[in-house]
Amino acid sequence: MKLDAFYLIVDSAAWAERLVPLGVKLLQLRIKDMEERRLREEIRAAKAICAAHGCTLVINDHWRPAIEEGCDWIHLGQEDLATADRAAIRAAGLRLGLSTHDEAELATALAASPDYVALGPIYPTVLKKMKWAPQGLDRITEWKRRIAPLPLVAIGGLTPERLPGVFEKGADTAAVVTDILLHSDPEARTRAWIEATAPWR
Repeated sequence: MKLDAFYLIVDSAAWAERLVPLGVKLLQLRIKDMEERRLREEIRAAKAICAAHGCTLVINDHWRPAIEEGCDWIHLGQEDLATADRAAIRAAGLRLGLSTHDEAELATALAASPDYVALGPIYPTVLKKMKWAPQGLDRITEWKRRIAPLPLVAIGGLTPERLPGVFEKGADTAAVVTDILLHSDPEARTRAWIEATAPWR
């Protein structure tokens, strides 16, 4: 299975509406705290936008609404994986992406038979306070060797300028949040990312 080389992570359907039409083909909707009715509205809206533009939608954490809204992909952090009903996720046909930050988490992730594994943070990140030090590029090579042939998603502090090193070390996909969402011109930055990832698409 091949994922697009550019993996955009947003926290609202409004962002999806702005950026997916520019050519985004892999999008994660990551909403942390929201009342369920509104959350479902966001999922439905993002799903419609992605469907209209041939973009794969991944729902972060909220596996029950993802199943009930007919989504195709779910991404879970380690804490969410521990409490999720994996049998229900698989029975619904959802594909599964999992976050990893260290050896123990990688072992836990691989035991869950994911469809991709994410590793981060590769570089320091401003998104959230991390208890893990930056992984560095060499860890990408190690993780890819351990998970192959599964796709490896690199995340954390990535910019278009850092992408050659990330892909050359073995990542299949580069995920981004703040470099686009906090940019003064998110649309232009999204186009720059699409262009920068083109050699690995």
